Amino acid sequence: MKALAKELKEFLLRGNVIDMAVGIVIGGAFGKIVTSFVNDILMPPISSIMGSTNFTDMKIVLRDAVQGINGAPAKPAITLNYGNFVQTVIDFLIIGVAVFFAIKAMNDLSHNKAQEEAPAPPAPTKEEQLLSEIRDLLKEKENKQ
Repeated sequence: MKALAKELKEFLLRGNVIDMAVGIVIGGAFGKIVTSFVNDILMPPISSIMGSTNFTDMKIVLRDAVQGINGAPAKPAITLNYGNFVQTVIDFLIIGVAVFFAIKAMNDLSHNKAQEEAPAPPAPTKEEQLLSEIRDLLKEKENKQ
């Protein structure tokens, strides 16, 4: 039991697990922001253009509800809720585009940082300079002959 507890502790305290947990929490919050943007800002104008007050209520009725004796529905209606599906697809596309640009920005920053941190090549030593001069003099001598 102690070995299992130790293994669990090591797993949970790894850096990538903590990073993943932070990413999930932030992703959930970001998803709520995008859903609110789509529901409250983007879809109302689209719904008004399409002639519906609430886009998520758009549906195709395959079978109407059957009323019971006391007025309560005996069988519920069967519908294809395409409005809700379209809204969910728009949520997904907005999140996908936002994540793409966020990752692209992070990659650009890390790429630029890596280029800035790349060390300059070391200057040649005295021995290397002398050897280069000797090589150049030998080449000149060969070219003259």
